Amino acid sequence: MTLHGNKDALMYKIFATILQGEVQDWFHFMQPYSIRNFSELSLVFTKEYLSYCSIKKKSDYLFNMKNDPEESLCAYIKRFKVEKAKIVECDNNITSSAFRKELPADHLFFEELIMGENLTHADSYALVEMHSL
Repeated sequence: MTLHGNKDALMYKIFATILQGEVQDWFHFMQPYSIRNFSELSLVFTKEYLSYCSIKKKSDYLFNMKNDPEESLCAYIKRFKVEKAKIVECDNNITSSAFRKELPADHLFFEELIMGENLTHADSYALVEMHSL
């Protein structure tokens, strides 16, 4: 009943049960009475751990990727794959378009990659990698 009557106390208890690892240590080693209410705890926690939050990217983020003229095509493909892997439920049509957008027009298989409607995204990677070595 004490917890029910004091919402901040209930929130502290719930909050403490979901923490793990370094965050749990941070919470338990806070100075006693350094936080007056749950709103203040939320603010302090957010300031402390905001940098740990990952920003969810969408498939169209891949259109921001640029192939550096100094970078080999294989290095670009590896970097592109790493960024694609970070996107949950990445749309393959958008991925293919973003990838093909940065291909050099003088690449041996440029036309086949651009015009190849039946070419999967994985096939595109393989074709470019195979002939870029």
